[in-house]
Amino acid sequence: MADVTIYGAGIFGLATAWACCARGAKVRVIDPHGPGAGASGGLVGALAPHVPENWNDKKAFQLDSLLMAEAFWAGVEAAGGTSAGYGRTGRLQPIADDRALELARAREITAADLWRDHATWAVRPLGDFGPWAPPSPTGFLIHDSLSARMHPRRACAALVAALRAKGAEIVAEGPVEGLVLHATGAAGLAELSAHFGKVVGNAVKGQAALLAYDAGPGAPQLFADAVHIVPHADGTLAIGSTSEREFEDPTATDAQLDAVLARAVAAMPALADVPVLERWAGLRPRSRSRAPMLGAHPLHPGRFIANGGFKIGFGMAPKVAQVMADLMLEGRDTIPEGFRPEASL
Repeated sequence: MADVTIYGAGIFGLATAWACCARGAKVRVIDPHGPGAGASGGLVGALAPHVPENWNDKKAFQLDSLLMAEAFWAGVEAAGGTSAGYGRTGRLQPIADDRALELARAREITAADLWRDHATWAVRPLGDFGPWAPPSPTGFLIHDSLSARMHPRRACAALVAALRAKGAEIVAEGPVEGLVLHATGAAGLAELSAHFGKVVGNAVKGQAALLAYDAGPGAPQLFADAVHIVPHADGTLAIGSTSEREFEDPTATDAQLDAVLARAVAAMPALADVPVLERWAGLRPRSRSRAPMLGAHPLHPGRFIANGGFKIGFGMAPKVAQVMADLMLEGRDTIPEGFRPEASL
């Protein structure tokens, strides 16, 4: 018999299953579509922090999670023998003009206060970096040492391998036993919105691409013109992504992805004419509060919910898994108020 049943084999479901297994619980994960079938099966994997200013619970939670990530993924990889593609390789951002440069220098000061000695946000001359650096009109770049990257599909596969090594079940269907968590992504938010007769959360379509480009070992990710450019450990490069609230086909790619790729090439001319290996589209779950939705399930008494990862699900996953395991297995509730389902109802 299972101590914990988890609906949904996306990143929140799999990460929480791992945290529960690590505490000795017997876990069953149920997903008719298989692991990483939804948004968690994407390409980008940019684990990047919010800007270090206007501090709030969401930014503090994300900082904790990003700092937990290295140990979290090392434990997953050691248990299952499968790489998640994780690497805390940092991030570079061009600075467009004098006003942006002034703001970046101010954030350099607030980062030192908020991130302390855990990570840095620094304004540095473009000449400090080699060829893998975006052109910058001011001649300066923002470099932060907190950002990390991972390959979403490989991360899901690594969690599956680790869970199975611990004796967990990952099945398309099965009995519901023990404590129950719903981590069902866009479908779960749609269920809540239908029940309450208002938008509790919604699916936001994202399109991304994978390129045949090896930026070199440990190359930082780039963020320019609102585009993520993420070198993966396997020698590929991810580009993304769109944010579409209106769409006809949730899995089709189109001219909007072409525009993202064009902006990536404009930001990093070395990517011109690089072959595209794959184009991907999927639906990411966004709660009305814009924060992850964690805690008691609003529709199913005695059950729990972990949803609304949107664009930061992989970055938030280690901390989400910890607080959900605390709540379900130990009755310790450390969920920030803004993350509770009530914040979106």
